[in-house]
Amino acid sequence: MGREHHARRPRTRARFRGATGAALFALLLLALAAVPAGAGTDGARGDGFRGKGLRSEEVRGDGFRGDGFRRETARAVRAHERARERVDRLRESDASSTQVKDAERRRKAVRAGLWDLLWATGRNSGDPVAVDPSGQDSRCPFGDRSRPPERRAHPWTAPTRRYWLSAGYAAKGSRWAHRHTGQDFAVDSGTPVYAVGSGTVRATTCGDGFGNQVVIRHRDGYFTQYAHLSRIDVRKGGRVTAGQRIGLSGATGNVTGPHLHFEVRITPYVGSAVPPLPWLRRKDVQVTGAPALP
Repeated sequence: MGREHHARRPRTRARFRGATGAALFALLLLALAAVPAGAGTDGARGDGFRGKGLRSEEVRGDGFRGDGFRRETARAVRAHERARERVDRLRESDASSTQVKDAERRRKAVRAGLWDLLWATGRNSGDPVAVDPSGQDSRCPFGDRSRPPERRAHPWTAPTRRYWLSAGYAAKGSRWAHRHTGQDFAVDSGTPVYAVGSGTVRATTCGDGFGNQVVIRHRDGYFTQYAHLSRIDVRKGGRVTAGQRIGLSGATGNVTGPHLHFEVRITPYVGSAVPPLPWLRRKDVQVTGAPALP
């Protein structure tokens, strides 16, 4: 009897988690229903935040309530449901505890992103809302995008050199909706920015609060974002290697000065960020607050 009871327990937990997920989904649908369809401001557009040139305004107020917010929230909801279902499948299979813990950690990161999106709807802040992977990039300042890949002995590296660390992950401030979602590297404009690992360029966009930016999908399934660039040196869909220069740092978008905003995500979208420095440390990349030599 005890054995039979133990066999049923995962399904009971799964039903409980399913009810919890359904409640969260219902709450998000109510939030989406309250979003005006055509809302937007000068710093953000409701059509996916595709810039028609470089902007340096802050994204404020109802910019969080346009069609872009609807799409981002819907994507985040789907990502959370997929993450929750994966946890349930692993728990009911013979997966290792490490696999289950990793899947649960990803699910919690997505859920935290959902709450950040909801929080953002009621805040007057300068946090950019979306990275639109389908965005137009014809007006972005591109450099030589035919540069050959560079070879490195180590598969992972820091995103820039000669930096000092400024605003960190989860830092609070008036320029963000709830918390800072990445790590800022304070560098002069024109400093080379490198892909931290090999992967495929998912997006090269410009014109929103992140300014000129690159998003890369890596082989381990994570995404990295490099924002506020002055120039982009890669193409969407192109392959990059660890240490390959992908652009130059700058001060585009919602900034107070030149720096690189580096972000690690479990999806290409805002709301799925994870702490970037621990992630880099797990890749044997040591990032310190002291200036680093090239």
